[in-house]
Amino acid sequence: MSSLFPALTDAPSARPALRFGPRSLTYGQLAGAAGAVGARVRGEGRVAVWATPELETAVAVVGVLLAGAAAVPLNPKSGEKELAHILGDSAPSVVLAAPGDELPPALAGLTRIDVDVEAREEGPFADAGDGDPALIVYTSGTTGPPKGAVLPRLALATTLDALADAWRWTGEDVLTHGLPLFHVHGLVLGVLGPLRRGGSVRHLGRFSTGGVAAELSGGATMLFGVPTMYHRIAEALPGDPELAKALAGARLLVSGSAALPVHDHERIAAATGRRVIERYGMTETLMNTSVRADGEARAGTVGVPLPGVELRLVEEDGTPITAYDGETVGEIQVRGPNLFTEYLNRPDATAAAFTADGFFRTGDMAVREADGYVRIVGRKATDLIKSGGYKIGAGEIENALLEHPGVREAAVTGEPDADLGERIVAWIVPADPHSPPGERELADHVARRLAPHKRPRVVRFLDALPRNDMGKIMKRALPQG
Repeated sequence: MSSLFPALTDAPSARPALRFGPRSLTYGQLAGAAGAVGARVRGEGRVAVWATPELETAVAVVGVLLAGAAAVPLNPKSGEKELAHILGDSAPSVVLAAPGDELPPALAGLTRIDVDVEAREEGPFADAGDGDPALIVYTSGTTGPPKGAVLPRLALATTLDALADAWRWTGEDVLTHGLPLFHVHGLVLGVLGPLRRGGSVRHLGRFSTGGVAAELSGGATMLFGVPTMYHRIAEALPGDPELAKALAGARLLVSGSAALPVHDHERIAAATGRRVIERYGMTETLMNTSVRADGEARAGTVGVPLPGVELRLVEEDGTPITAYDGETVGEIQVRGPNLFTEYLNRPDATAAAFTADGFFRTGDMAVREADGYVRIVGRKATDLIKSGGYKIGAGEIENALLEHPGVREAAVTGEPDADLGERIVAWIVPADPHSPPGERELADHVARRLAPHKRPRVVRFLDALPRNDMGKIMKRALPQG
């Protein structure tokens, strides 16, 4: 197939490619540094990358892809047990790391190659095929050890080109973000995306509203973030006119990895005149849908299927749902060239993940509007509540709760109920811990906005909700009972 990064040879060598804090590389420098990495790992099957939010990680992954090998990004915060599982499962032959990084004992058995960002060598540009593995990304599975999703080169190219179409993404765009580089969001979209377009990325290192304001005021045109980041932006906006001005000047504000609460959408739009757009993807599928740059940025939706992606909603028995009425809930299934090929060493899990006609079972529940817009209401395993004969998505109740001034954070789950089947439970972090809103007050608030059967029957107050490193609420970690 053609190169994943044509700009490495076609773009002006002095054009900016990567910037991490004070350190940066032009396309000419990146081609040389990644080429040197590629020359070192050519012929290797799988290459582990110690994925810190540094320049070396980006160079390492591009170098591995130039060599036709598969990169296995490692989360530097992984515990020893998880790390040992990933290494045992993927069996990489070498590990790439920044020269000063101290690696844990689990990596002691691997040959270490330090990434030299100042090295210059013409890349090997291996003749890799569309179906050859590009990345093996481990899912944060809620049950059992993480599974390695094998993402082929075609999936990366397809997803990034589809996003370019949806977002009018070009080589003139400058992307800024502070996302980790061991996930699809930060690595594929946030680093490989700009490089495939011939644009540039400015990584914040660590997210801060000040960093966002500085980059968007200094030439960045796009911001990628997760809901936690946009929540912090929404909180900061009333007292930070420079931040509001910087966001107002951005071409595109994109949120992903979890649902952005409608309340934060509206606060950002009111303060900046700009709407955040959402997209929907998974490790196994890369990107499936997005609000388009030339479409309506409708809060609470993830837009329409991207070019090349087939998407359907199905009933519990697998029957496709044909009603686009904004109410009928079904599981999202997708098919297209953006999908992973397998879970590494798990033929059983791979087979279970796909239908007989090749659709991937996402486990996400959604409704579709009459115009095709998709609105996700939660995960099948944790967010679909069957109460009183109704199928209810936790997400819309969470959004309603977040509109109450006394609620800072909210999560909604179901628990067994002898009468209803399941009762709706709201987990609330109050805005004022000393004066939390009443249970009846919150129930009535939801009933007025949605419907009486969607009101929480139980309210439990917490100091904080458990979240993973992408800001997703980990509902399985909530206290039991």
